[in-house]
Amino acid sequence: MNKIIDNTQNRFRTRFERFLEGTDITLTGNDPWDMRVYNSNLYKRLLLQGYLGLGEAYMDGWWDCDQLDELFNKFCSAQIKSRIRLDPLSIKHRLWAYCSNRQNKRQAPQIVKRHYDIGNDLYRSMLDTNLTYSCGYWKTAKTLDEAQEHKFDLICRKLNLQPGQRILDIGCGWGGFMKYAAEQYKVSCVGITLSNEQIVLCGELCANLPIEIRFADYRELNETFDHIVSIGMFEHVGYKNYAQYMEVVRRCLNNEGLFLLHTIGGNKSVVSLDPWMDKYIFPGGMLPSIKQIAEAIEGKFVMEDWHNFGADYDKTLMCWFENFSENWPTIASNYDERFYRMWKYYLLSCAGAFRARANQLWQIVFSKNGVPGGYISVR
Repeated sequence: MNKIIDNTQNRFRTRFERFLEGTDITLTGNDPWDMRVYNSNLYKRLLLQGYLGLGEAYMDGWWDCDQLDELFNKFCSAQIKSRIRLDPLSIKHRLWAYCSNRQNKRQAPQIVKRHYDIGNDLYRSMLDTNLTYSCGYWKTAKTLDEAQEHKFDLICRKLNLQPGQRILDIGCGWGGFMKYAAEQYKVSCVGITLSNEQIVLCGELCANLPIEIRFADYRELNETFDHIVSIGMFEHVGYKNYAQYMEVVRRCLNNEGLFLLHTIGGNKSVVSLDPWMDKYIFPGGMLPSIKQIAEAIEGKFVMEDWHNFGADYDKTLMCWFENFSENWPTIASNYDERFYRMWKYYLLSCAGAFRARANQLWQIVFSKNGVPGGYISVR
């Protein structure tokens, strides 16, 4: 019986090693990106459960790697996903996304709660001083704080903010952009979020500034603003809601105003994230494609500028992981070791994907009717 089990496990291992061909990854190598396997049932789990099995097996300690970010860089660069036959869980996951609107108004608050309300202590330990949970702009920046401030200033300049203007921030997070814009450009801001934890801390960080923070869904908005910005929120909207989202923005934007969309983007159109990321990190999340965004804005906006600095997200994520790992002892009592491995896997796998240019980061500027004389791009 043991011999039969061993032969079966060897067959699963051989099949998995075929997937690794051309990736420079081995199961017994000494390179920091090589996988160390501690449970021989891993290969069957990976072949049957795909990326969900890979992530859960890591959380369970079945395998490890000294440099997860580089492992995923090599996975993505070799386009290993295209070699793997869809497993039943992934098929079920996609069908669910096709047949339902997981990001509808009723479900959206629960989706947000599962990621953003897991503890401000976690985000304080990981992010920059202003708690900015989106890609930094590293063109001339030397530190994470600088990269995030440079990103905020880039957005303000792209919108050509003027003193006294009123700005809407859809998905305002902990208020970092609003705080910067109010202090440096003398504007007032309204920020909306569905996270109670963010509202509490945002109120503290933005105290005594002309900033209003609301617990609200974007679909509830029906007032006018000089400019609108959305930084790292569109990834939660869902492809079935893109058109409605753009209709709301158009309704709330002054005729002469600009809308800046800052979002992670994918190289091809999909309807959901991979099952592991959906289950443990961003339930209901998905990365829009150029095609999906273009279809959503057709007849509503003029696209004035499209800026891709996705490579900067690799550096941002690595900084977040370094902060998270260094500060883990101060928050460990609120979580557990499995959470640590989950969060490490999340941050470093994403860093590898951006390094391989499998994911992008776009800042897109829209106007309602076109900027007279043309929009001047800002970098």
